[in-house]
Amino acid sequence: MKILPDKNIRYYIDIKAETKKVLGWDFGNRFELSKEDLPQNIIRIFITKGQFNKLPK
Repeated sequence: MKILPDKNIRYYIDIKAETKKVLGWDFGNRFELSKEDLPQNIIRIFITKGQFNKLPK
């Protein structure tokens, strides 16, 4: 899926706190992400677009 560059796009990695394992990474609109409720044991770390582009596809 191709997305147009936008100032409201945020890139993130989801990590399980207990095991410190990466669950996945993605991007989304910051207003939609702020409405999302994560489970208590999941940590979301926001990263830059450059860092996101270096992740394996």
